[in-house]
Amino acid sequence: MKKKVVLAFSGGLDTSYCAIYLSKDLGYEVHTLTVNTGGFSKEELAEIEKRALALGVASHKAVEETKNYYEKVIKYLVFGNVLKNGTYPLSVSAERMSQALAAASYAVAIGADAVAHGSTGAGNDQVRFDMVIQILGPGLEIITPIRDKKLSREAEIDYLKSKGVIYNFEKAKYSINKGLWGTSVGGKETLNSMGMLPEEAWPTQMTKKENETVTLGFEKGELFTINGKRFNHPSEAIQHLQTIAGPYGIGRDIHVGDTIIGIKGRVGFEAAAPVLIIKAHHALEKHVLTKWQLSWKDQLAQFYGNWLHEGQYLDPIMRDMEAFLASSQQHVTGEVSVTLYPYRFIVNGIQSAYDLMSAKFGKYGEMNLGWTGDDVKGFTKIFGNQVGIYHQVKEEVESGKLKV
Repeated sequence: MKKKVVLAFSGGLDTSYCAIYLSKDLGYEVHTLTVNTGGFSKEELAEIEKRALALGVASHKAVEETKNYYEKVIKYLVFGNVLKNGTYPLSVSAERMSQALAAASYAVAIGADAVAHGSTGAGNDQVRFDMVIQILGPGLEIITPIRDKKLSREAEIDYLKSKGVIYNFEKAKYSINKGLWGTSVGGKETLNSMGMLPEEAWPTQMTKKENETVTLGFEKGELFTINGKRFNHPSEAIQHLQTIAGPYGIGRDIHVGDTIIGIKGRVGFEAAAPVLIIKAHHALEKHVLTKWQLSWKDQLAQFYGNWLHEGQYLDPIMRDMEAFLASSQQHVTGEVSVTLYPYRFIVNGIQSAYDLMSAKFGKYGEMNLGWTGDDVKGFTKIFGNQVGIYHQVKEEVESGKLKV
């Protein structure tokens, strides 16, 4: 009997190559799995299934993970206002966790001998997939044809052509990965330290030119309303906001970062909704959380984002930090006004019953209502007392007035 392999399948160039190679060259019984994390419509999923079956796979399955993806990962990225290197909302890093978890679980469920994925040997995805599969499916063989054979995209294209595969090879010049939390774009421009992706490479074209103001409503840190319209689940609100803001070309950038394996990498991305949500959420938090809540959140969130980026989602410390992040959101409720322009946006302000900038306590830089000038004088003397003692002692010792 043929050995059974589960192939994480997107229908792109890499996974199409893997489907043929695993079946024709290695003789595996290939079962493809597409994990929808909010990047595919029903029509696109149908096309992916059609493509997989046309490549000769034994079976194909699509699993819906959008809401689970939000609940298990994205929610905490919002709570933590996570932007890798202050830029990247972890669009692919986060998504790969959901895909790897689903692939490992499916392989165990159908009694597969192996799991295959289309990762290269130069990026982060290989580590993310491998670790999850090793942890959740001990004993499963991991097959990575693109990595093991050190293939270029040109070599993959030549191979598929030699097998008579019909494919839009012109489109394959760019590697595009779309999910609920953004779309990554890789191409020749991102392989070097200089170069920006051309306009035509971006999946969402800039078509809106007139400015537009949107109101984002958060409840305990989660986005539930847009312009007064309520959504059943935050994932639906995210998708709706993307349709509004994406055509402005907002959230486009190239992320430069350190890979898990120690090299620098560049990847283009467009993430209008994620960037808007994080910036709006952070603006609301700055009004409703205390100084030390904000400070400790920033420190934990940075670690959380980095550890997720490096594929360590299953580390139990992640659950501990999620508990802290969730606890911090109890009063993060209110509305944030944001105005959209071509390629940019402005956060206008917030409204919240929990706003700590309430005028009844005073107006910054103008007047105080909760204390007197004498209160401030006494507070200042005590607040600076220890530092004052330090400098006084230091001066006496150095001047010889005080012998050590």
